[in-house]
Amino acid sequence: MPICISCTTQTPYLYTVYESANNLRLEECSSCHAFADPYVEHDNLVLFIDLILLKRGVYRHLLFNRGTEPRRSGSENKGKEREDAGYNREKKRWLLVMRLGSALVILDACELGLSTCNLHRLTYYRPRGPADDSPPWSRDDGVAFLRVLLGCLAETAIFHGGIIFACHIMLSIQRFLSSRGYGVASSASPGIRSEFRLSLIPLSLFYSSLTKLFLLFLLSIWRPATAPIRPSEHILERWDKQAYIAHALQLLDDDKIDREWVVRNVLGGMSAGFALRVILDSHPLLSMLVILVGWMAKTGMARVVSSWVGGDERTGEAWLAYSIP
Repeated sequence: MPICISCTTQTPYLYTVYESANNLRLEECSSCHAFADPYVEHDNLVLFIDLILLKRGVYRHLLFNRGTEPRRSGSENKGKEREDAGYNREKKRWLLVMRLGSALVILDACELGLSTCNLHRLTYYRPRGPADDSPPWSRDDGVAFLRVLLGCLAETAIFHGGIIFACHIMLSIQRFLSSRGYGVASSASPGIRSEFRLSLIPLSLFYSSLTKLFLLFLLSIWRPATAPIRPSEHILERWDKQAYIAHALQLLDDDKIDREWVVRNVLGGMSAGFALRVILDSHPLLSMLVILVGWMAKTGMARVVSSWVGGDERTGEAWLAYSIP
């Protein structure tokens, strides 16, 4: 059953479809009296922008309400048909996890390969003579990219597996303590508790990674300056007298900070924690602990595959630098 994206109260339907073409009416929530899900009228571009902005409503729409059957004017939806529709939704959700995960792993492998294995140097900066008809990509380049792809696949699988395991343990402990009368009931609303499925965990993590991949794509277009930036001559006089402020500002220079590492690990972890809070509706500290378990599992896998993915010690260290938070 779908939920209201504002208060998470369960609602029978999100909108009513009439017989005339392109004629629908949004349903109101019985609890907060707002539209249950206005995102049913928005296009994919609006959904993508709101995903990047980490809006909770679009996560609830995509995770809990996407694909639900509308109320049809002049007909009655039978209970058996709604149960079959719920089973089909879960099956389609797992298929969506596979498709979305495959696409995002390939994109992540392309970006990470350019950063750690210098595939861009092998492709674009190889010296070629005027009569050189050799292809820009060699067999070694393909093997290197395949290793990066398999490494990303292994890290993603173990990261999601660790988070699913941590979520299962956390929810089991909450149910056990609640059944024993310790008063540690889950803070999640009844609507989210009843609609929670394990398939929502990897799906929410993949949706949250869109923010990270979008910013990494922008960084691949606008590369930071490679040469050290000269100290500015227009620093405020009161700041110039305080050395610690000047040193703190210098830490943000392009030659001092690795923006790709910050986006991949810091911002990526924050986005994943936000997505887990949407489906678990738990305390932020619990979501942080779940993310830490996933990071620990990913770190262990990164140490195992780094030497094989990199091919040499230097590239393996670069892989670890980008993989380990």
